[in-house]
Amino acid sequence: MIKSIEESREFFSKDKYATEATGIEIEEVREGFSLVTLSLDGKHLNAGGTIMGGVYYTMADFAFGVAANFNRPGTVTLDSQITFLTPAVGKKLFAEANVKRDGEHTCCYYVEVYDELGTKCAIAVMNGFKVGAVKSNK
Repeated sequence: MIKSIEESREFFSKDKYATEATGIEIEEVREGFSLVTLSLDGKHLNAGGTIMGGVYYTMADFAFGVAANFNRPGTVTLDSQITFLTPAVGKKLFAEANVKRDGEHTCCYYVEVYDELGTKCAIAVMNGFKVGAVKSNK
């Protein structure tokens, strides 16, 4: 189980899409919470010149994964819903994941994505399934 920010960073460095292709970094993680950041640049823009919706979703999903796997069995996204509120104005994005329910096999987190100017860009509800908590019938 992941028990420190260093272990989280090491484990999630294998998430090449979030960390290398997108550039997301883990800033903080503790029981039921994570904060991840992303410095925005041209590769994050859509054809309309604003941040691609997939960037906000990737940040929300990554923040959820980091929080849900801290000191817990392996957890994966079971279901998610994201609402895009407004495009980022600033140059850096933040995603904060907070646990709302943590059951034996499932969990629910709320994630807010905002920029350094306080612009709330997206909110997501992420439901997870604790794969590591399930015992095989074999």
